[in-house]
Amino acid sequence: MKTRAITAFFFTIVMLGSMFLGAYVFTVFYLILSLAALMEFMTMIRTAGIRPHRNIAMVTATVIYSIIAGYHFLQFDTKFLLLLVPLIFSVFIGELYKRNKLPFANISYTFVGFMYITVPFCFFFSLGFLADFNEYNFHLPLAFFLMLWASDTGAYLFGSRLGKTKLFERHSPKKSWEGFLGGMFTSVVVAVILSLFFKEMNAVVWAGMAVLIASFGTMGDLVESMLKRSLDVKDSGSILPGHGGFLDRFDGLFLSAPIVYAYLYLILR
Repeated sequence: MKTRAITAFFFTIVMLGSMFLGAYVFTVFYLILSLAALMEFMTMIRTAGIRPHRNIAMVTATVIYSIIAGYHFLQFDTKFLLLLVPLIFSVFIGELYKRNKLPFANISYTFVGFMYITVPFCFFFSLGFLADFNEYNFHLPLAFFLMLWASDTGAYLFGSRLGKTKLFERHSPKKSWEGFLGGMFTSVVVAVILSLFFKEMNAVVWAGMAVLIASFGTMGDLVESMLKRSLDVKDSGSILPGHGGFLDRFDGLFLSAPIVYAYLYLILR
């Protein structure tokens, strides 16, 4: 428990610092973090005998993220997305030269890596440029993580004391409906408090963001648990002592970030 607390403290400081130190630090930090998470995903998949195209995946993920960053910083035209076409087809071409019994499993998991990890990180990154029309503002990314952490903490506290009704026992035996609702309540409380300091939106909109984060963040946790059970692994990695890997720490982001971005985009734009 002590190791877990120490790791959480220092990692939280680093993450918050990346947001407060400006747009360029924010951009580079989450690019590195997204690539580390993608690498961890590819390594974990290999334990099942599947061989995704790791090098192509890393290059493609970097290009995707860079195009999104270029759009926010330099107003890149969407035609730069055409750079992805040869990279995508290179996955199929590369598989032709590999001797593997499951070629389409290799191809499929390569694309799953983009959709499951890279794209959600791009949506989260874009939250930093949503409130002020392509001018960086740390309010939305910071609020996102504060609500997500509040949801996780509330779910643990309420679930450990009141949890009786299993939420989805097949994939996560410890999760309960009481914990889920407690996490949502805690997240909404944090949202209301944030509305007093961040004036981009009113309290109702902030609360709606909290509900989405609690709902889809929990779903993301369940999906990652399903992935680990299908591969028969306990943790996605060991880089974060007491917490496992990057996927274990950011599973709540993967499904909630795109949903939250779409919700806020419709409201703010």
